[in-house]
Amino acid sequence: MSWKLFELLLQASLMTIFVSFISILAGLVIAIVLSAMRMSGNRWLYAGTGMFISFFRGVPLLVQLLLIFNLLPLIGITLPSLATAIIGLSLCTAAYQAENLRGGFEGVPIGLIESAEMAGFSRTQSFFWIRTPIALRMTFPALVNEAILILKASSLVSVVGLVELTKMAQNLSASTYQPLPIFASAGLIYLVINWGVAVVGRRVENALPGLPAK
Repeated sequence: MSWKLFELLLQASLMTIFVSFISILAGLVIAIVLSAMRMSGNRWLYAGTGMFISFFRGVPLLVQLLLIFNLLPLIGITLPSLATAIIGLSLCTAAYQAENLRGGFEGVPIGLIESAEMAGFSRTQSFFWIRTPIALRMTFPALVNEAILILKASSLVSVVGLVELTKMAQNLSASTYQPLPIFASAGLIYLVINWGVAVVGRRVENALPGLPAK
């Protein structure tokens, strides 16, 4: 396989990294909001978020992407492939991250919550400024694992027309009749990217402050 073909794979991998990174961040924000809704005490919000999480955890990502891709035009919304891919990945990872965060929120020492209330924090302020940072710290390894899973799952967004690493490998394989070296190279690129995420994740985790005692 020529360097030119490998260079095309590297360029496509930038799209994979971009889509995954934006989706992971957007999914984390959605997950925090979902957690706040589930912990609000409102039974309707609790039930609604539970249904959301169950749906996006229970339905394969490929089916979710196809549903979004085909449903939005029916209601008059036409989005580019990039936006469709980000929406699909973000909603999917939000459901998993919300479940990861649930354990973190439940592990926040009750004494900290009571101290925040005594200091004049509202329930909302306590949630976002006290409980959320601790929950993120407690679940950080799980969030890094979810980021790696999304990077690998991003290979499915080719079904909505986005040319990322896997789609580029498919296109090059079909045009050059060299499937083995091309897909082996794509696999190597995925491995390097995910290895980099794991290494950075471990270093960030080691640099984070320790958890408060219960």
